[in-house]
Amino acid sequence: MKLSAQEEYGLRCLLQMASRGDDASLSIPEISKAEGLSIPNVAKLMRLLRIAGFVKSVRGQAGGYMLAKPAETILIGEVLEALGGKLFGDRFCGRHSGLESVCVHNTDCSMRALWLGLQHMLEKVLFKATLADLLKKEAFMQEMLETRHGALILPEPATAKLANA
Repeated sequence: MKLSAQEEYGLRCLLQMASRGDDASLSIPEISKAEGLSIPNVAKLMRLLRIAGFVKSVRGQAGGYMLAKPAETILIGEVLEALGGKLFGDRFCGRHSGLESVCVHNTDCSMRALWLGLQHMLEKVLFKATLADLLKKEAFMQEMLETRHGALILPEPATAKLANA
C-alpha cells in the first residue's frame, strides 16, 4: 500500500504555505522551487487544492496562492481524500469485480472486512491530524500519534535510522 505522488506532493505544497503563515501567499514558481517539483505539476496540484477549498488564489503583483482557512482547521484526512480518495471507498468492490458485474465474493468477503477495518483505523488518525500538526518536528508527531492512538506501534524515526547508519 502506498500514497500517490499527488497526495504526497499536494500535502507538501500545503505545508509550504502553512510554514509561511496563514496570510502569506506563494506563487507557483516559488512552491515549485521550494519543493523541487515541476511548475506544471504544482499548477495542477494548486488547482485541485483550490477546487477542494484548501487554498485560494490571490491576484496582483504579490499574488499567488494562500491557505483558504487556518492550518489548525485543515484535516490531513480531508486533504488526502480530495487529492486521491479513500483507500477503501464505497465503490471499491464494484471496481474490482473481475469479469463479472458483481464480485463473486459479494455476500461473504473477509477481505472487505479487512479493508473496512483498515480504512477506519486510517480515518481515526488522519481526521485528527491537522496541517498545523505537520509543521512540528517528527518527534512531536510520533509522540502525538502514540498519545492519541496508543495502540499504534511506530518505528523509530527515519532521522534516527539515518544517524545510526
